Amino acid sequence: QVQLVESGGGLVQPGGSLGLSCVASGPLFTFNVMGWYRQAPGKQRELVATITRGGTTNYADSAKNRFTISRDSAENTVTLQMNSLKPEDTAVYYCYVQGVRIVSPFDLNSYWGQGTQVTVSS
Repeated sequence: QVQLVESGGGLVQPGGSLGLSCVASGPLFTFNVMGWYRQAPGKQRELVATITRGGTTNYADSAKNRFTISRDSAENTVTLQMNSLKPEDTAVYYCYVQGVRIVSPFDLNSYWGQGTQVTVSS
């Protein structure tokens, strides 16, 4: 099975910075896409940023020029560096991976972390 362990998050003032990290484990899996989504109270879960094994990134418009996603494929770790944080960035942030089983049935599935709270407030 796949396990995701998130770290980071917390309370930060507007304009501040915060980093999130997620480690994926699963000895029978390889992880093609890794990334972060977020869900604010009363809203749907939305994309923040993703990164492929090859390093191609995809950012939500709200995250462009403020957030940076990176990964260490050897360690199956994905990191989100968030700068210039705004109150509207307040949400629960979820680590996401697309895992492919390297043995039969070679299936592809999405996996989610438990979520970590990010609060931007003065």
